[in-house]
Amino acid sequence: MSTPGSSTSTGSSSGASSGASRSPHRRARAREAALARAVEDGLLGPRSPLVGLLDVDGVLAAVGALNEAFEGPAPVHHTFAAKACGLVPVLRLLADAGMGCEVASPGELEQALAAGFTYDRLVFDSPAKTVEELEFALAHGIAINLDNFQELARVDRLLTGREAAGPIGLRVNPQVGAGAIGAMSTATATSKFGIALRDPGAVDAVIDAFAHRPWLNRLHAHVGSQGCPLPLIAEGVRAAYELAERVNAELGRAQITGLDIGGGLPVNFDDEDDRPTYADHVTELRRAAPGLFDGRYTLVTEFGRSLLAKSGTIATVVEYTKSAGGRRIAVTHAGAQVATRTVFMPDAWPLRVGVFDAGGRPKRGPAEVVDIAGPCCFAGDLTATARELPAVEPGDVVALYDTGAYYFSSHFSYNSLPRPAVYGYRTDPGGRVRFALAREAQSVRDVVEESGLSQADALVALRATQHRTGA
Repeated sequence: MSTPGSSTSTGSSSGASSGASRSPHRRARAREAALARAVEDGLLGPRSPLVGLLDVDGVLAAVGALNEAFEGPAPVHHTFAAKACGLVPVLRLLADAGMGCEVASPGELEQALAAGFTYDRLVFDSPAKTVEELEFALAHGIAINLDNFQELARVDRLLTGREAAGPIGLRVNPQVGAGAIGAMSTATATSKFGIALRDPGAVDAVIDAFAHRPWLNRLHAHVGSQGCPLPLIAEGVRAAYELAERVNAELGRAQITGLDIGGGLPVNFDDEDDRPTYADHVTELRRAAPGLFDGRYTLVTEFGRSLLAKSGTIATVVEYTKSAGGRRIAVTHAGAQVATRTVFMPDAWPLRVGVFDAGGRPKRGPAEVVDIAGPCCFAGDLTATARELPAVEPGDVVALYDTGAYYFSSHFSYNSLPRPAVYGYRTDPGGRVRFALAREAQSVRDVVEESGLSQADALVALRATQHRTGA
C-alpha cells in the first residue's frame, strides 16, 4: 500500500552503530518534522484522527548504544523482547540491525519467524509452554528458559533418546525485592516467575537439576522492568552469576556456559533525555559482579521498552474541547485503547504531551490547565490530567511522547475501537521526512468481522435447533 510521500526504509547493522550518536535534541526535531509532514500528507487529520509514528533512526541509535555499552571480552547475544512491539516490520528492522528476539508466546514466535529471525537467534521464555511448543523449540534449536521443576521434568521426557538441539536454561527468581511498580517487578518473594532461590532447599534442588542433566547449560534471571532501579537489577544478576559459579564449582565442570540477564532498563518518561543509559547499566553490573564480563559466560539480554519507547509518538486530532467544574477538557481519539497502562495506572505510566496546531506546528502562547481525554466510554479515560499546556482547540493535534514500546501493539479493544495505522519515518539532514507503513489502520469493517460476523446466526440457529428437538 502506498501513501503520499512514502518510501520504504530499513536499518542495518552498520546504521545501528553510526546511530549511537543521535541526540535527544535531534530526535525531538525529527519528531516535529514528522508530525508536520504526517498532517501535510493526510496520514493524520479528520479522516485519520489517530496514528502511531516510529523514528527509525532513533531505534537504530538505541541498538548502537546497546552494542557499544556491552563491548568487551564476553560474547553477548542481544535479543529484543517482542512483547514491547510485536509488529513484523519493527521486528525485521531489529533483525536487520543484528538483534535476536525473545518471545513469550506462540504468536510472538510466529511474528519473529515471519520477521526473518533464524531459530538460533530466538529465546523462548513463556511461563506456560505447552508440550507442543516445547517440542517445536527443542526440535529447531531455539533457546529455551524453563520456568519450574515440572517443566524441567516435561523436557526430560521429550528429550528421551536424543540430545538437545539448542541451549536450555533454568529461570531462577533471586527474590531481591520489588521496584516502584509491583506489577513490573518479577523478583519478589512470591513472583510467579522462575524458581524462588530463597525458598528452603531451592538452591540445592537447582544444583541437583544441573548435576543430572548435562544438556542444561544456562541460568536466567530477570528482576523486572519499569520502576526497578539499576542496583536492584544488578543484585538479581549477581545472584544468578554467583549461583552459576557455585554450580560449576560443585560439579567440577563448566556446565553453565550462558547467563540470560534479561532486560528491564527503565525509561525516563519525564523529559527528552535518555537516562539511565545502557552504559550506566553495564557500570552497575560490573560493580555488582565483576566476573560477569570476563568471557567465561555468553551473556544474553532481553531489552524491549528501552530500545523503542523514546522513538515512538502517538498523535491524535482534538475532536472537541469543553469545560467541566472549571477544568478544560480536550477530547481526542487516543485513550485506553492505545495507552492502556497510562489510563489505568497514571502515576506509574505518565506520558509527556505536546500540542500542535491543525497544520502540525508546535503551539505557543499562554498555558491553561487541561485534561486530555480519550474516546472510550468511561470517565477515567484520560491520558493526561491537569496539565499546563498551550490552549487546545478543536482540530489541533495532541502528541503522546515516548510511546514506541507497548502503545503501538498492545491494543485494548474497549468499545470496539479500531487499531490505528503505524508509520516508521526517517529524516534527512535537510529535514525531509520519508514514511514507511508498518501497519495498516484497522477498518470498522475489520472490527465487525473480527467480532464473529461469519458466525452471526450461530446462536440463533442453536436456539432454533433446541426448539425443534424439544430440548
